[in-house]
Amino acid sequence: MIHKNDTKILTELLDLNDIKVISHRLHAGIGIILQTESKTLNATCPNCGTKSHKLHQNHRHIIKDLPFGDKPVFLEINRRQFKCRKCQKPFSEYLDFVRKKRTYTKRLAHKTIQEVLDSDIHSVASKKIVTTEEIERMLKDASEELPNLKPLNLKRLGLDEIALIKGKGNYCAVLVDLDTSKLIAILGDRTQNLIRKTLLEWGRELLEQIQEVSIDLWHGYKSLVTELMPNAQVVADRFHVMTQINKELDTQRKKEKRNVEELIKKASLASKKSEYEVILEGLKNSKYPLLKNEDNLNEEQVNKLIQVKNVSPILKEMHELKEKIRKIFNKTNDWYTGVFKLGMWLSKAKKYFPNSNNTIIRWFDEIIAYFDNGTTSGMVEGINNKLKLIKRSGYGFRNFENFRVRCLLNWHFNY
Repeated sequence: MIHKNDTKILTELLDLNDIKVISHRLHAGIGIILQTESKTLNATCPNCGTKSHKLHQNHRHIIKDLPFGDKPVFLEINRRQFKCRKCQKPFSEYLDFVRKKRTYTKRLAHKTIQEVLDSDIHSVASKKIVTTEEIERMLKDASEELPNLKPLNLKRLGLDEIALIKGKGNYCAVLVDLDTSKLIAILGDRTQNLIRKTLLEWGRELLEQIQEVSIDLWHGYKSLVTELMPNAQVVADRFHVMTQINKELDTQRKKEKRNVEELIKKASLASKKSEYEVILEGLKNSKYPLLKNEDNLNEEQVNKLIQVKNVSPILKEMHELKEKIRKIFNKTNDWYTGVFKLGMWLSKAKKYFPNSNNTIIRWFDEIIAYFDNGTTSGMVEGINNKLKLIKRSGYGFRNFENFRVRCLLNWHFNY
């Protein structure tokens, strides 16, 4: 026999508005089934807003709810159908805890999405509370409820890209609000036409309020900003500048290592061969000591850096120039000083960093703009790293729309 106190306690534990538990049973291997009914005797017609008491028919079905401990919980609900006395048409009552045509409560969907965003679909589905198909449906429903992602008070925009498939050359554009650290949009391509279309959908008024746009060293982004954001200063991301300098330094390291290896093969005198082997030993395993910020080197890496500098005067000079420009970016706080220091660096670096030197000259105004406010795409790179984790957790996401939804939910889902 079921006591009223039992059902009252279960109703309180269930904590769903407007319904109460009228019975419960436990099925071995299935879980707890709670039979519920509405506390109200009427429903409001969605067409005309008239309240109706005239019951047309009952529609009973079972939905999943949050588990109780390790026990799955199912609700037997009745989505009643009423007949509107004004419209003379039947309608189903609205239940705020479950969407129409769904087999689970909204709160179970919310909890499941939280878990998926922290891990992946297959891990959550393996708990056997909801199926993979139900999770995909939950994600789609959540994406439809995303807020309008048109930014309202955007002042600083970050533009970058991420490879959809590593090594395949196809990229998607990533747009980030640098002040809120939130992803605004992720596009299926980084073509100017697609990015232009997205930006124009934001409206001219919003584009005119943007003050700075941080970009990598791609002219496509620069021309879009110039075309669509008349009041925005283009800022070339300092980290992309450093990436190019490091790349040129590493190219020289590889070149010297190959040259020494060739000299060892061709050496006819043992003394010469021994001399080259000392140089080669100094060049080996020197990539990270050369490229890593000198301030962050451990003791072993510091010793290796000293060793490689002793055997290669060119790498010694290039490393010191690399550290010099890094300190210029770190310690210069005004535009005028930045122009002077960067100009001095260019005059010394031309011999050792010809490619980087030419790039900096081409992008001089945009690089100097960094010294105004210290705006970078460092935050965008952090977001890109998270996007890569999402991509890996979804085993590549063959469907770009699914990937886009997962990405946006990570920053805009209401936890």
